[in-house]
Amino acid sequence: MKNRAAYFGVFTALALIFSYIETLIPIQFGVPGIKLGLANLIIVIVLYRTDWREALLLSVVRIILAGFIFGNLFSIVYSLAGGILSLAVMALLKKSDRFSVTGISMAGGVCHNIGQLIVAMIVVETYQVGYYLPVLLVAGLITGAVIGAVAGEVLKRIRNLSFQ
Repeated sequence: MKNRAAYFGVFTALALIFSYIETLIPIQFGVPGIKLGLANLIIVIVLYRTDWREALLLSVVRIILAGFIFGNLFSIVYSLAGGILSLAVMALLKKSDRFSVTGISMAGGVCHNIGQLIVAMIVVETYQVGYYLPVLLVAGLITGAVIGAVAGEVLKRIRNLSFQ
């Protein structure tokens, strides 16, 4: 049990570091809400090496901490919506054993953007922000593919480590 707590702390720290690094990247994609999702690399790795419950807890803790440190209440709400929907879909797809790490991460990237878009529609009380959907879907596929490919490589290299 002690090891699990230590690993959880390390993964939380790594996810926060990646969240911080992402704030330093000066790339603007021209559409609000598009980011690389570097912290999701850690979430995908934890999903594969432990289980969905620990990945969910890590995701929620990381989102809340990063929101208070680097963002605001709205960023927390948007990220929670995207993160929870994304993780739910990734956990279901992983359970089916029919998709690769990259494919699951791509689905997660798309669902993260969909979750955030749903919250945006509720907050601004209009469906017109739905016009961003095609751009957000493509962005989710691309960033999900990058994160999934990197996660796949990391998972190969740490396959002998035990996180239990």
